[in-house]
Amino acid sequence: MYRPYDRPGPEPIGFLLIPKFSAMAFFSAIEPLRVANRLAGRAIFRWQVFSEDGEPVEASSGMRLIVDGAIDAAAGLPTVIVCAGFDPAAAETRHMLATLRRLARAGTMLGALDTGAHLLAKAGLADTVPVTMHWEAVPGFREDFPDIAVSDELFEVQGQIFTCAGGTAALDMMLDMIGRKHGAALAVAVSEQFIHDRIRSRHDHQRMALSRRLGVSNGKLLKIVALMEDHLEAPLTLEHLAESAGISLRQLERLFRTQLDAAPAGFYRGLRLDRARHLLRQTDLSVTEIAMATGFSSASTLSRRYHEQFGRPPSADRADPSGVALPPESPPAC
Repeated sequence: MYRPYDRPGPEPIGFLLIPKFSAMAFFSAIEPLRVANRLAGRAIFRWQVFSEDGEPVEASSGMRLIVDGAIDAAAGLPTVIVCAGFDPAAAETRHMLATLRRLARAGTMLGALDTGAHLLAKAGLADTVPVTMHWEAVPGFREDFPDIAVSDELFEVQGQIFTCAGGTAALDMMLDMIGRKHGAALAVAVSEQFIHDRIRSRHDHQRMALSRRLGVSNGKLLKIVALMEDHLEAPLTLEHLAESAGISLRQLERLFRTQLDAAPAGFYRGLRLDRARHLLRQTDLSVTEIAMATGFSSASTLSRRYHEQFGRPPSADRADPSGVALPPESPPAC
């Protein structure tokens, strides 16, 4: 639970910007504080923005933000929130991790937006609590930190650590914080200022329901795709999938063709290739290790299929994780 603040003056909150941070998540977190002050008629929050060295930080969009100072100046703040995005591991330094540990020892409550949980985990601060992050980053995080529990909730608040999926989920988390500290009425009023008609609870899931993502409602098909998503490292046979849904292999093929305009084997392979792309962008696993983690027999097999799917080899995605030139994400038709 968020800690109460009983000192005089507005409650200070620090934001640590990591290179390539998500501007959407950052502004979704900071703007509710500004509006809360306006609607309360007084300053109930104040905020400071830090980088590791006090220099401006570039967001994933290319926008550069001037900060108030280096992270060392955050000592004494009751709350500091790590704002990350693409490739948080690239920002790891001994100084940053040591500073986060020092803040934790001093009693600072530490939060994380988007992939900021990676840095808290690397600092050894998330070993005993569940964390959440953007769903796209979860496979890579689990490879790096297999012993840390990861949830798919919008945000988690556990003891001294709180984490958030990023994006607009940061708005819901901050509204939740405002409501618990200053009353639900103020949180609702702030929400309405953003044309945000419902404050989502932390238990809301990040992703659309599978039926909405696929645009289908057939229960058997949804069950099969869910099984596919749960078994990417050790793919199930089509026979097993058909049997699990209580249909024949021919019916399985027909279902995928009519509902998704795809062959089931190709669709399944597309899911595994999407996972491989996430791991390439968000971990330092070798291509061989990624092939094993996504059910391909070898690095060469993965590389060949990867090039067929995305139009470039895995090495290109590792060198340029922005994916600007990639085609839209969708499993192949066959």
